[in-house]
Amino acid sequence: MFVDPEHASANGRKRPQRSRTSHREVADELRARIRSGELRPGERMPTQAKLADEFGVERGAVRQALRILQSEHLLTGVSKGAPAIVAALAQQARPDAGPAAGPLPTMVGLTPRIAAAFAAPHVEIDALCLTSVSLTLAIGEPLRQIHAGRLKPAKIDVRVLLPSRDIDLAFPAPVDDASDGGLLHRRWLEMRNAQGQVLRDNLLALRTTHGIEVRVSFRALPFTPPVKLYLLNGTEALFAYYTLTRREREIGQEHLQLYDAEGTRSMLFPFAQGAGLRDTTFVEQSHLWFNALWETISSELLLTP
Repeated sequence: MFVDPEHASANGRKRPQRSRTSHREVADELRARIRSGELRPGERMPTQAKLADEFGVERGAVRQALRILQSEHLLTGVSKGAPAIVAALAQQARPDAGPAAGPLPTMVGLTPRIAAAFAAPHVEIDALCLTSVSLTLAIGEPLRQIHAGRLKPAKIDVRVLLPSRDIDLAFPAPVDDASDGGLLHRRWLEMRNAQGQVLRDNLLALRTTHGIEVRVSFRALPFTPPVKLYLLNGTEALFAYYTLTRREREIGQEHLQLYDAEGTRSMLFPFAQGAGLRDTTFVEQSHLWFNALWETISSELLLTP
């Protein structure tokens, strides 16, 4: 059969003739080839240039597609350099670790997803939260793997949105208006600053110890976020509600009745590009929302008392 050279791929496939193939469609086709066995575990993918030529798209769309498949544990080693590799079958079949898994408490669900994100050459993490406690704890695992030589990212970009010190927090807040809300606010501010400093210092230390390019940025929001959101490498969104309860807590030498949320136990819902229209749209809209907050109403945040 004659194939018009204008629509031929490097491997003999007929290139899709549509001029507007999306990165999701590229991911869907490559996923089908992997699951059918056409692309076998351990096999190198075609170069991004060849895939871009085959599908008639820009290389950026190919990279987005490959990152989707990496987030699903179908590929490893996605970068701008060497071709990606089809993951081992054991990695492809882990239902409990993939983004399609059901909701889990934050510290159960966040740590393995953060560790998986650090397998990328360029790690990109955006977070919106109340204190960054969960994020700081979760990043401890990939840091250990970097120091052990099992992970070797070349670049790490982390952006964190936290409430401003200058606002009256919706929570944690005293039940009784007559209680000392200032004491509670100071305790929250100390935790926000301390956790942020630990997160920043641990990541920036990788510049010296491993020569990794690291950037960590914080900005302040003029409101108390009722939800927490983590965006990983442009392909995953992890979302949780801060559910308030009434509790008693000793702060200083005072026992306060307060409304508060246990952020580390909040149920974390995972969404991933390529896992269906709903998930893909949620990830994309979450990025738009985060960037809008970052670029408009947020302000400089200094991790100082």
